[in-house]
Amino acid sequence: MTTSTPDKVLGFGASVMRFLESIEYRRIDNADDLEDVARIRQKAFAMVGLAPQTGTHLIDDLDFKPNAHVMGIFFDEQLVSTIRVHHVTAAQRDSVAVSHFPDIMNPLLDAGKTFIDPVRFAADPEIMREYPALPYLTLRVATMATVFFDVDYCLSVIKPNHRAFYKRVFQSIELTEPRYFERYHSNIELHGANAHELKRTLFDRYPFFRSQPHERKMMFAPREVLGLTPLTILPTARYALQQAG
Repeated sequence: MTTSTPDKVLGFGASVMRFLESIEYRRIDNADDLEDVARIRQKAFAMVGLAPQTGTHLIDDLDFKPNAHVMGIFFDEQLVSTIRVHHVTAAQRDSVAVSHFPDIMNPLLDAGKTFIDPVRFAADPEIMREYPALPYLTLRVATMATVFFDVDYCLSVIKPNHRAFYKRVFQSIELTEPRYFERYHSNIELHGANAHELKRTLFDRYPFFRSQPHERKMMFAPREVLGLTPLTILPTARYALQQAG
């Protein structure tokens, strides 16, 4: 049973829902779009000291793996943020979580558990200052992937200062002790949100995370299923909320 209806979305939720109506999502699957993604990553990671010292591109091998889905979030026809999600299974283990925490992840995968691993979140710092809700609408991609692929857990590979956000929003818990990684000059933590519990509670607390099946299909279905890859994907949270109400 839902507790949110279209006329009861107030305060923060209503503000984010209005912002969402100005947003478009796009699958990033060509060289030009990847160049734009690299520039956003460069700007965002430079702000927190994670950009490489040489070179201007931040595209890696994982961007091209079969289980990777790179998404762009557009506002006023401009790319403002991006995220990559991996559908991680025993058969397809390519992901940041597995590479960073193999001793934790591989036994879970061997036991048949499945995951969404959202990584490479990056947002234009100038847009972020003006629209602080942008991370929610970027991470909305991860919530849709969690539903579309019907996984057991949605992961978070994060720095300690992001722990409170993921615990509050996604009810994530630590799956192991923090580990220091020289490349980040920081401890990195692996958190997981139980997907079944997440689906039970998240969409009432944050209605803008809702989506309709066809939006999720356009984001994540293989090309051979879609026929033509959509140029843009319009968010359906408000329509999904109306249906739920």
